[in-house]
Amino acid sequence: MPTTQSKKQTKWNAGDIADQTGRTIVVTGANSGIGLAAVDALARAGARVVLAVRDPRRGEAAAATVRGAKGHLEVRRLDLADLASVREFADGWRGDIDVLVNNAGVMNVPEGSTKDGFETQFGTNHLGHFALTNLLLPYVRDRVVTVSSGMHRYPGARIHFENLNLTGEYTPMAAYAQSKLANLLFTLELQRRLTEAGSRVRALAAHPGWASTNLQGHDANALRRVAMQVGNRLFAQDDKGGALPTLYAATQDLPGVSYVGPDGMSEMRGAPTLVGRSHAASAPDVARRLWTVSEELTGVTFPQLPELSPTVEA
Repeated sequence: MPTTQSKKQTKWNAGDIADQTGRTIVVTGANSGIGLAAVDALARAGARVVLAVRDPRRGEAAAATVRGAKGHLEVRRLDLADLASVREFADGWRGDIDVLVNNAGVMNVPEGSTKDGFETQFGTNHLGHFALTNLLLPYVRDRVVTVSSGMHRYPGARIHFENLNLTGEYTPMAAYAQSKLANLLFTLELQRRLTEAGSRVRALAAHPGWASTNLQGHDANALRRVAMQVGNRLFAQDDKGGALPTLYAATQDLPGVSYVGPDGMSEMRGAPTLVGRSHAASAPDVARRLWTVSEELTGVTFPQLPELSPTVEA
């Protein structure tokens, strides 16, 4: 019989990533936390990795921390809280993208607005990535991986179509939960549209469990910040562990709409595995409605995919 140690050795980790030489991977929010950990692993595996970050100087400093990279690292500016910046990033893109990793995000921040007037968490975590994905989709050849959260299950979590900015009813956690639920609904509808268009591109999602990163340090509630600091020390996995579900979703042969998270208790930590999602995150009618509203808010629509144009036989 296999020993406990041999069972543990079968757990998937970043060392199991196949050679990524010749592949281009874009990672948003890549200058810290699980984003940077994912960049490190993908570059070590040989991929050309583009760090899409709000502050290029911080991005360059982060890229300099990657050791043993076989692939090329490149830093480009992208502010997901500014649709003009999203368009500028997409307009400047040339060449294929094998994998787009929608990783960037803000969590439980004080009430505020993006440059376009959207509630900060919904605008950054969902609308920014919605616009970016659709603008870059003609270049994507393999998959789109969007990072969600177990917080999509937050009690009462829903898309507040009647008040997406949560004006007059804002709480940081409810806003964060809405944005993370939107990430999963976006993935669901994106895959439906890709399949309908005959595309081989896949839309997947992942969540890191409880990972100790600087994301929790911006919580609007001081008491919650302290509690999270304690929790980080007692329960959380490090950023490399938190990046594993993203890496698994980005590199393994999985069907579209797959959702990857940790295999441990309450999906807080552990090796990556396929996990379930809430009923609210599985509603195709809500996903379609959210897509329509997102198009109206961003002015960005699902693109024509040039690689699917009919060929003319001689």
